[in-house]
Amino acid sequence: MKSNRQAVILEIISTEAIETQNQLMHALEQRGIHTTQATLSRDIRDMHLAKEVSPEGGYRYVATRRESGDHLQRLQKIFRESVVSYDVAQNLFVLRTLPGLASAACSAMDAIEVDGLVGTLAGDDTAFIAMRDNAAALALFDEIQHLF
Repeated sequence: MKSNRQAVILEIISTEAIETQNQLMHALEQRGIHTTQATLSRDIRDMHLAKEVSPEGGYRYVATRRESGDHLQRLQKIFRESVVSYDVAQNLFVLRTLPGLASAACSAMDAIEVDGLVGTLAGDDTAFIAMRDNAAALALFDEIQHLF
């Protein structure tokens, strides 16, 4: 159902100038797909949809081209240039970064699909990455070690 809905979303934004989530939700409903605003927001995030200026001067949703290799390369670059240290505290993966770069590290983590990732929280130079359980946090620790 999710993949079907996302395929229809891609079809809609490729053929119509959709400026808002409400317009997109209405276009989905016209095609017999009923969804909530929260689900639509998750789809937009998961599909890496962005808004760009349309020829008419407004904005419209477009699909961006992001390859998983691109995410991995960005993550490696961000980690090599900004992470000072990292450790695991039960199900939390904790990153220490150069000042002001914790949010970039969290953003990179959010952009890739990490098994067991629940969410991220960034301060100025510290990032907390909540994992589903201790085993997932340790697995992430092992993965991060391979990035350096």
